[in-house]
This record gives sequence, C-alpha cells and structure tokens, in this order.
Amino acid sequence: MVRGVYIHIPFCHQICNYCDFNKFYFHNQPVDEYIESLGKEMALWQDDLAKAKIETIFLGGGTPTALSLEQLERLLTLIHQYIPLEHVKEFSSEANPDELTLEKMQLMRKFGVNRLSMGVQTFNQDLLKILGRTHSNNHVYDVIQYAKQTEFPSISIDLMYGLPNQTMEQWKESLQEAFRLKIPHISAYSLLVEPKTIFYNLLSKGKLSLPGEDLEAEMYGYLMDEMKKNGYKQYEISNFSYEGKASEHNLLYWNNDEYIGLGAGAHGYVNSIRYSNHGPLKKYMQQLEIGEKPVMMQKEVTYEEKMEEEMFLGLRKNQGVSLSNFDKRYGKSLYEAYGNEIEELLKKELLEIKNDYVFLTNRGRFVGNEVFQYFLK
Repeated sequence: MVRGVYIHIPFCHQICNYCDFNKFYFHNQPVDEYIESLGKEMALWQDDLAKAKIETIFLGGGTPTALSLEQLERLLTLIHQYIPLEHVKEFSSEANPDELTLEKMQLMRKFGVNRLSMGVQTFNQDLLKILGRTHSNNHVYDVIQYAKQTEFPSISIDLMYGLPNQTMEQWKESLQEAFRLKIPHISAYSLLVEPKTIFYNLLSKGKLSLPGEDLEAEMYGYLMDEMKKNGYKQYEISNFSYEGKASEHNLLYWNNDEYIGLGAGAHGYVNSIRYSNHGPLKKYMQQLEIGEKPVMMQKEVTYEEKMEEEMFLGLRKNQGVSLSNFDKRYGKSLYEAYGNEIEELLKKELLEIKNDYVFLTNRGRFVGNEVFQYFLK
C-alpha cells in the first residue's frame, strides 16, 4: 500500500557544484505553470491517493523554498486539495537557510508542514564557497530563531564530509556547532562526485583536491562516536536523531514501502511498479497538458528484485532487516533466500543477527556498499 508522497520542485537560485539532481536555474523558468502542472498530476493520481494511507509528504528539489510566498501558498493549497491528509504524521520540506523567511515558515506551519530539512552542509564559510552555497551561518541561526517563533516541531540539517580541502579539524568544528545548536536530526553524507556536476569536471581536469579514503573513514568514525556522546541515536548509515525525531519519510524508502512521486524527474513505487517522470520541464508539462501522466519509464519489480531491495535498503538501517517480516512478505525465510551470503558476511564480522534482526556491525557500516553487493544477483 502507498504510504508516502514525494513532490519535486526543480528550481534553484544557485546551482551547487556537487548537485546532480534534476534542477533548473530559477530565472526565466515557467515556475507558476509548473506548479499548476503539479496540480494536474495530483488529479491524475486521485484514485491511487484515495486508496492509499498517506502518512508522509516530502517536498524536495531543487529547493522548494526558492518559490515566492505566493507560489509556495499555491503549491500548498493544491496539496491540500488533492492529497488526503487525515493520516499524515510527517510533512517535510527541504530548505535553503538563506531563502527561509519568517513569513514562509508561518505559511508552511499554517498548511501543516511540521519538519524542515535544511541543506547546511558545513559551518565553515570557506568550504561553503567551494561548494557553491550562498548562505552564511547567520542564516542558519535566523531560521532556528524563526522555528522557535513559529513552533516548528522538528528541524533536520544535512552536513557533508570528505569535501575538497576539508581537514579533520574543520569537520569536528562543524559537528560541534550542530551539537551546540541542539538540532534534533542530522543527516551526514560523504561527498560523492557525480557526473554532470561542476566538481566532476574539475576532478577530471585534476583541479579538485579531495581527502583520501583513510581520512574520510576517520571522519565517519568520529561522526558515529560524537553523535552517540551527544544524545543522538544512529538509525541509518548516514542519519542520526534525538529520540522520536527520525525521518518517517526516509524510513518509508528503507522499509521498501510504496510511495507516489510527483514532479519533473520524480521517482515513485506503486503497485509493484517503479517509475520515473520526464525530467525536462517542457516534456513533463506537455504530457499533463494532454491529460496523461508524465511517466518516462516504468518497470515491474520482480519477486527476486523485491527481496534484493529489501536487503540493500533494509540493511542501511541500524535495526536492519526483520527475519519474521521477510518471511511474511516473501513466503520464504531469509536463510532460504540468502543463506550462503549471510554465513559469509557473519564470518567476516560485517553482519550480526540478534532478536529477529540481521544488521550491519559497526565495521560493516564503513563498507556498507560492499555488503549490499552480496544481495544483488
């Protein structure tokens, strides 16, 4: 059953040097028309939305906060018009700190948004410039103040490590600043240099200096230790939160549950079918103009693929994969499906089994991708 909705807002006032998501520079784009197209797409999903039990909504991007106050209000009005909200417990929006005004946050609260996910990345101003970010630390402090004024229930920030020229000291300082601010949820990712990004072009020309694997592993180890010391529970490879503040929407992905993806370039998973929408705005909007869903590609997930996904998504969680739930979902035990693989990983001390769950050991978290490969046939 569908439990979540992801809505993609592909506009940014500044394109970051590391970003490979479907996004467009805001200036001269058909933003108002795009929002109306989203409304048309929601209308085409009415039957599935009516049957679903929507528990989470996530506005991602791009940057939803790149929208003007009026555009944001129109988007939120359409969401209320088409998406059943009676079961929604988490309504998140991504945000840039320098685009969040008190007025935008008041508007979001009025329409039920109860979680902000802010792209902070680092509290070091020099590193922010290297990343192509436009905010300052003062913007972050302002948003935290606005959150108190508007009684925002939860704030999450993204931090990044393994950045060009980043030292261990700079990473420690960023983390300690996040702890000082008592942010209830922190996602921390190592930099991945993806094709079609400015960083990728610089790297291919030998103009990007990255920390080595050893320093990156040291940064990750420090991250896990310090989070624990500061009262955060690690619940996924890159995610940490105070008690009760884990991201319900992201857990939906890692639990291999179904969700509807709306917007240009969005992905969804409905009725055992994974699909992706057209990325270019013109193509996305043209399809909706003639009353058709803007789906570019769809693929039915086979029984074997569902089991694979259950493993490589579920093992990202600290809790891991439930043996009894696997049995119930797929009609066979985890050992029947992956006995040899599990035995080998147990011997290598990369997996552990305890209280109905198989999960990554502390050592296994450092080489998660290597472990996941075992379950891809």
